[in-house]
Amino acid sequence: MNALKQYIDLYDEHRQLVESNSAPLLNERRAEARDALSACVLPKKGSENYEHTDLSEMLATDYGINIARQPMSVNPAASFRCDVPNMSTALFFLINDAWARTDNSFNKIPEGVVIGSLRKVAAERPELLADYYGKVADMSNPMVALNTLLAQDGMVVYIPKGTVVEKPIQLVNIFSSDCPLMAFRRLLIIAEENSQAQLLICDHTQNQEQDFLSLQTIEIVAKAGAHFDLYDLEESSHRTKRISTLYVRQEQDSNVLVDGITLTNGQTRNEYYASLDGRNASLSLLGMGIEDDDRRIDTYSLISHNVSDCTSNELFKYVLDDNARGAFCGRIYVAPYATKTEAYQANRNIVVTDTAKMHSKPQLEIYNDDVKCSHGTAIGQLDPQQVFYMRARGLSEDVAKTLLKQAFMADVIDGVRLPALKDRLRMLVEKRFSGVDANCTTCGADCMSTLEHI
Repeated sequence: MNALKQYIDLYDEHRQLVESNSAPLLNERRAEARDALSACVLPKKGSENYEHTDLSEMLATDYGINIARQPMSVNPAASFRCDVPNMSTALFFLINDAWARTDNSFNKIPEGVVIGSLRKVAAERPELLADYYGKVADMSNPMVALNTLLAQDGMVVYIPKGTVVEKPIQLVNIFSSDCPLMAFRRLLIIAEENSQAQLLICDHTQNQEQDFLSLQTIEIVAKAGAHFDLYDLEESSHRTKRISTLYVRQEQDSNVLVDGITLTNGQTRNEYYASLDGRNASLSLLGMGIEDDDRRIDTYSLISHNVSDCTSNELFKYVLDDNARGAFCGRIYVAPYATKTEAYQANRNIVVTDTAKMHSKPQLEIYNDDVKCSHGTAIGQLDPQQVFYMRARGLSEDVAKTLLKQAFMADVIDGVRLPALKDRLRMLVEKRFSGVDANCTTCGADCMSTLEHI
């Protein structure tokens, strides 16, 4: 059966159930999403921008979908132990793709800031979200359309004009099910004029031997003068797949940092779309992945400079071992009137073994001469002379290689603007290069006492 048709049929058959367990605003976008899905087919592996990912294969497993919103017997406090013990955050949870209700009195969120269930906020304050939900993400993208068709909940972050949220916001996504499950996670972030906030997203899998698929769509609106950081930390399992699509729309003088960090996964497809629509907007797009065994990671990015005097810096680094596979396809677009653009793109990769494979395709599409733009890629192995030098000073070969791989990732980690997270990432990367799957279950900090899942 066509991978998309089965979900269209599911929606048609259970439309009333899907919509009754969501909010009117979310339901308003479903008809457009259905039409978009009906008019498209999934891109085949080898097609433009999908050279190394087969979406049909990723969607092929007979996943369950919790459209009836049956409660899951999960205690996030028992499933999650904070792996950033020195960082105080405003902590929230999604169980599969449903908001977890908790006592948030300790979070101390500034007045006017809205952080909560997408379903609840869309029902109670639709005017806050109506101009943005489903408007930033491109519905012609089949994964966005599929998410919009079946998403029933998620997270909203709304930062009012001039508000500074000092404490980082943390969202923990937990997969937990006794059967194969697909989660439709939806996030909407609105940073009003001259606001500031930071969001850390952590993906975790409770049932390590179960098949899961996360179909995620994130929309970020950064208005004039807004500063917003998003750190997306994937620490799932070897049987967890993820298709994540992120859209950023920036206005004048806004500053956005997006950092995608994959430490443990099964197969991951990350897509990033950024539109710099106001003068002096600045974007930093960073990412790294550590892949071994037969794990897969594929990244696509499109940064559009639509007006003059904007800056973007893009850096992705991957280390591939064993039979791992990686791919990077990045594109920078500079519009005809986007003078004084500065855009820099780099992809650097280490292929540890002869059986690991990396594919890289950086691209520039420039329609203006008054710009400073560059792009580049490098794929290679560890320098044997450096390994020899370190062994000559008493280090074992394994330790020498681990230190070199850690040093390779240093500039991506240095781009993190949360000191506690930066320190913790160094530890997690060291652990990962030592052959240990990175996850938060090894930390002994009890972050929450009681939570009630809805």
